[in-house]
Amino acid sequence: MRINYYLFLLLLLGNSAVFGQNTIHPVSIAYEAPTDPQVKAKLDKWQDQKFGMIIHWGLYAVPGMIESWALCSEDWIDRDSNTAYDDFKKWYWGLSKTFNPTKFDPASWAAAGKQAGMRYLVFTTKHHDGFNMFDTKQTDFSIAKGPFANNPKADVAKYVFESFRNEGFMIGAYFSKPDWHTEYYWWPKYATANRNNNYDIRRFPWRWNKYKEFTYNQIQELMSNYGAVDILWLDGGWVRPRESVTAEVLSWGAPIPDWSQDIDMPKIAAMARSKQPGILMVDRTVHGPYENYQTPEQRIPDKQLDHPWESCMTLANNWGWVPNDQFKSPTKVIHSLIEIVAKGGSLLLGVGPKADGTLPQEAIDRLAAIGEWTKVNGAAIYGTRTVPDYQQGNIYFTRSKDNTNLYALVCVKEGEAIPASVEWKGNLPKKGSKVTLLQTGQSVKWKITDGVVKVELPAALLKKEVQTPALAFAFNPAQ
Repeated sequence: MRINYYLFLLLLLGNSAVFGQNTIHPVSIAYEAPTDPQVKAKLDKWQDQKFGMIIHWGLYAVPGMIESWALCSEDWIDRDSNTAYDDFKKWYWGLSKTFNPTKFDPASWAAAGKQAGMRYLVFTTKHHDGFNMFDTKQTDFSIAKGPFANNPKADVAKYVFESFRNEGFMIGAYFSKPDWHTEYYWWPKYATANRNNNYDIRRFPWRWNKYKEFTYNQIQELMSNYGAVDILWLDGGWVRPRESVTAEVLSWGAPIPDWSQDIDMPKIAAMARSKQPGILMVDRTVHGPYENYQTPEQRIPDKQLDHPWESCMTLANNWGWVPNDQFKSPTKVIHSLIEIVAKGGSLLLGVGPKADGTLPQEAIDRLAAIGEWTKVNGAAIYGTRTVPDYQQGNIYFTRSKDNTNLYALVCVKEGEAIPASVEWKGNLPKKGSKVTLLQTGQSVKWKITDGVVKVELPAALLKKEVQTPALAFAFNPAQ
């Protein structure tokens, strides 16, 4: 009965707490471009991909609740006041004894992502709760040490990476810098007040050195034992050197300790790049040489940005699987993808598998519907770069890297039919050139009057009363 009671409370938490996380990882203002030629080449390749999948999967999938954060004692987290905090932690971490995803089939995840038109992956090898989704030798708190240990795919991350790599994806390893399970971060000697380590590093430097060693060793395992990795996506931006805690960081309102939580990123980065040359380091919100691209969370920047970035956003309301979650429509996702790409970013879309290892059918259906659009309109998305005049109302513009093509993407309001004509100012086609509707591959009629382009849709297409999330037109730009 206790577990059922927890489930009732935490299903509510799972559906609402995601909104409290929107300020946990604000985007950095400053950006420092990499200088390493291999990193620059990898970054350029990553900027061509545009659309990725981030998978949150861990203990929190067993009850279907918010990932990790229920362990944290902060004002935005709500728990039953009649339950002792230590009892809750024991229950949560005890889920490792029942987490047995016997239907785990990463090839089907990769197939669903590829069908959607996704081209890179970020997988949670460890979230803040400290439960490892890979076979680490640093702790037994791992999917490979519990009831799933005898499964041939017990080293989950290995098979996730392998499956997505086989589908041509760039591979990213999500790793949480804070680890609330190890005693080197949350020492049982003290209470756990918030997300930070709960002891004074200045008084107990030996314990923090143990934590740095533990973290380094785990990342070294990921860099050494899991094939080619393109991105090391480090979460938990409050773990940072003291000198990086600027007035901007303090204004975010997150609890920042008086002491530094420096884990020696130069040493970690040097090791990672010795194992994986050119790997992108994404030390989220900690601006500098180890934040090769920025990651605004659950939002799209107001304006076009001139440096590499991605919006990480959920397909449903939560990062992980929560029963009865509300999923975004394919149209909403496609409109977000178009806006993000026109502003110079990439969309990293969050999907959470269930505890048995399967993707929710709602997610599979939506990914398939998204793929119907990307399959025929992808030329206006993949490998593109920005144009100065990138938006006019519901119309967004991109260009090919070689500047031979401009693309106009017209977002169609959900449920509405294709318009008979489309107009925009500027971003003119070259005189005498074709304007092609990517959806059909057909040339369409167009003209320019007083600097305004008017494109007419084929009558045959309109008669079908076809609904589409967006129209995409390709044309040679006027010089």
